[in-house]
Amino acid sequence: MSVKSILTAVAISMSMFAKAQKVENIFVNLYTDSLKKGTYNYINVDGLLSNGKYVPLDSNHIIFRATEGKFNGNSLWLDKDFDKESVLIKVELKDNPKMTKEFRMYIKKKPDDEKLPTTEEILKTKSKKKKNKK
Repeated sequence: MSVKSILTAVAISMSMFAKAQKVENIFVNLYTDSLKKGTYNYINVDGLLSNGKYVPLDSNHIIFRATEGKFNGNSLWLDKDFDKESVLIKVELKDNPKMTKEFRMYIKKKPDDEKLPTTEEILKTKSKKKKNKK
């Protein structure tokens, strides 16, 4: 047997083992506490496998639904003229439709006009702090 065929056999058996793990639970891990209008909002869903490991789940594993907007994969698009206060989102495991999570996300109200400090400003602040500690 060649090294290539051995490696192929190992890869196939590992793949079969990985697929044999069942998703025991799903968790929604949001990167933000509100949705932004006029952009895609990524909805992060993780699955807890029967072996105790967590894996990211995407639209191959999850059905995404929302009362407003449109999903593209894991990302919910809200039009810039969206005028409601919140969106109800539901995720459902394709292999087990009884496994769902439903949650409400509110729409960000403040504009994204915050001025972030420049690299030079950050370095200057750090330099001042170091001098003050001495």
